[in-house]
Amino acid sequence: MNAPATVAELEDRLSEPTPGVIATFRSLPGDLIFLGVAGKMGPTLARMAKRASDAAGIRRRVIGVSRFSDASQIGQLNAQGIETIRCNLMDEEAVAQLPEVENVVYCAAMKFGATGNEALTWAMNTWLPSVVCRKFRRSRIVAFSTGNVYGLVPVSGGGSVEADAPQPVGEYAMSCLGRERMFEHFSRTLGVPVSLLRLNYACELRYGVLVDLAKQIWAGQPVDLGMGWFNCIWQGDANAQTFQALALTTSPPFVLNLTGPELLRVRDVAEELGRRMNRPATFTGAEADSALLNNAAEARRRFGPPRISASELLGWVAGWVMRGGPDLGKPTHFESRDGRF
Repeated sequence: MNAPATVAELEDRLSEPTPGVIATFRSLPGDLIFLGVAGKMGPTLARMAKRASDAAGIRRRVIGVSRFSDASQIGQLNAQGIETIRCNLMDEEAVAQLPEVENVVYCAAMKFGATGNEALTWAMNTWLPSVVCRKFRRSRIVAFSTGNVYGLVPVSGGGSVEADAPQPVGEYAMSCLGRERMFEHFSRTLGVPVSLLRLNYACELRYGVLVDLAKQIWAGQPVDLGMGWFNCIWQGDANAQTFQALALTTSPPFVLNLTGPELLRVRDVAEELGRRMNRPATFTGAEADSALLNNAAEARRRFGPPRISASELLGWVAGWVMRGGPDLGKPTHFESRDGRF
């Protein structure tokens, strides 16, 4: 498959629904709301939902909720048939006024800047889910979590599985486990069907671990080997699996790891990026024998393998960075081993 050459082509590719998503939307009743739609994944998630509903021949409202600090996103979403509502989700009274819908995709989170803003991080990541669960107690909810809740695990073990006990490192990861526990509590007490998706890391051509590494190599900066291994998944595949998880919501929550099948070694990936970009990869630090790694075998069993492999995505990213393609200006900080972001 050819690499996307423009932002428009990239976003079209990220929002292209798979047959599995279209089948899910054909049988899924009701309207759909995205809480925190203006983040990294929200716009293409919402667009995929609209495209899948249209392809399935189902008329439904697709609604995106955000503060929309970038007001241009409102027009972009509206032009794609997605309704928008301006709302500060931290305002409980404003959340109470949101429309009742059958399906909720919960994207709201705080990660970057969490260090130094710990109180807000806990409020956003742990308190807000309680507000959402009470408001949408008659809905099914898919909520993004993170593989950071597992903590560091031996690379030799192949990555954390859903049954592993969480061992979060740092306040960001702890607050994300708090988010899961709030969804679990209200799922159990109110009977709200929930799917919790432990995602790491979604990657496209403007954001992700591969982009971080490619930009460092292109700029001649050394790559830190401290977090020596990682997982990633093409964001278009993460989007698709998110919607298929709507059909898997249960009370208590269904928990699913969401990432690609490869355990990627930072040194090997950096050297391959350097080869493709004709720039030498240089390194600092030393590999540890543990890393933040997910095993998504259960997701592959249910949904099949991702459409885009890490190797193909790596090539796309290298070309994009070399051409000076735009990025979101949000480094992942995946190399952090102390949980500080």
